[in-house]
Amino acid sequence: MPSLSGKTLFITGASRGIGKAIALAAARDGANIAIVAKTVVPHPKLPGTIHDAAKEIEAAGGKALPLATDIRFDEAIDAAVEKTVATFGGIDILVNNASAIFLAGVAETPMKRFDLMQQVNVRGTYSCSRACLPHLARAPNPHILNLAPPPSLNPRWYAAHLAYTLAKMGMSLCVLGMAEELRGQGIAVNALWPRSTIATAAVQNLLGGEAMIAASRTPEILADAAHAILTRPARSCTGNFFIDEAVLAEEGVTDLSRYAVKPGTELLTDLFLDWPTTASLS
Repeated sequence: MPSLSGKTLFITGASRGIGKAIALAAARDGANIAIVAKTVVPHPKLPGTIHDAAKEIEAAGGKALPLATDIRFDEAIDAAVEKTVATFGGIDILVNNASAIFLAGVAETPMKRFDLMQQVNVRGTYSCSRACLPHLARAPNPHILNLAPPPSLNPRWYAAHLAYTLAKMGMSLCVLGMAEELRGQGIAVNALWPRSTIATAAVQNLLGGEAMIAASRTPEILADAAHAILTRPARSCTGNFFIDEAVLAEEGVTDLSRYAVKPGTELLTDLFLDWPTTASLS
């Protein structure tokens, strides 16, 4: 099976949720993980710190480098990249997972929330990519993976929560542009998005509580899909907007029941997917 053994991954938002799940999947191969996140001390509403994640990554078989980093600031990103390269000798993979969310209409969205989402989602993705590029260019199979949806011009997504939609579509457009710009250098740039909602702290605390969690899948489905993408040849796998189910189907995985929080429950389709409001049963 393709492996990430010995590869160095720079993962933003890796202290919890989807980012940590991707880190653990790579750690089980023996990868090096730079945990790029802000949480150093426990948060009252959000589980996990960079140090907690580091312990789990090392227990899973990987090497961990916890880096307290606010990706709104270029100097913090540059310092994290330099520390990663000094520790592990380079960077093979960048996972732009960190994302801020606030679902509200124009009148209900304070400008500080608008700015936060643009700074973390779009600017953070752009700045992290830019900072990692010189090191990715020297890697044998370099990948950038953004946790972002397929680009959409469906007005329903913009009408419902314009500020957040702009921020996520900005991450998607980074894939569109960077994939073409970097194609000649052999650096893969792709996006990954879930078909169903994912059981994370954001879903529980901000979106739908326990009922929505029960109708979701675990972050491990995205971790397994990300692993499959990141082990593919970079030169022949770029510019894609992958959906987790489709990636796993390509890998021969069609029974997805193990990813369901509550097997048998009808799953909710995630945002930005112009499909019916529910996904297939787990």
